[in-house]
Amino acid sequence: MKKTATFALDFNKAPYVVAAYIIAAVAALTIAGAWFFQKVMGIIPCELCLYQRIPYYVGIPLAIALAFFGHDPRRSTLARLWLLLLAAIFIYGAGVGAYHAGVEWGLWPGPTTCSSAGTPKISGNLLSAISRTRVVPCDEVQWSFLGISLAGYNALIASVLATFALWSASRKSSS
Repeated sequence: MKKTATFALDFNKAPYVVAAYIIAAVAALTIAGAWFFQKVMGIIPCELCLYQRIPYYVGIPLAIALAFFGHDPRRSTLARLWLLLLAAIFIYGAGVGAYHAGVEWGLWPGPTTCSSAGTPKISGNLLSAISRTRVVPCDEVQWSFLGISLAGYNALIASVLATFALWSASRKSSS
């Protein structure tokens, strides 16, 4: 029987930096998706939507830094701690996403200040400034697919990233 060459990536033996690259890539794609929905599809994010992006803005640079500085096997303990930090960041992100999804489903009330409009710039007539300001309530689903809103998908993605970071930190790296 002839053996054929196959390409396989064994995550059980991969170095911590591979996990960092994967986390950074998935997180960057998630933020790119959020920007796509905002800039291309015209979906204006509410206040909770913007809060959900913070873990990605923090996690992406941390994951990239781990990928660059985590190659040294003598730093494996530090790399594992860094992965645990990334897991904590994305657990927080999953929590904010789940909270927002619960607000959308009417399971609990959202924040009273939940709008992305902020303070309108008043130049002239206050009434016309107010009419130009678009308030985006957090309890309205602006887009969903298969019954899951963007907040729900964010909770799922952040949960997967947190679980992957925890799993990666719990195993021994090959490097």
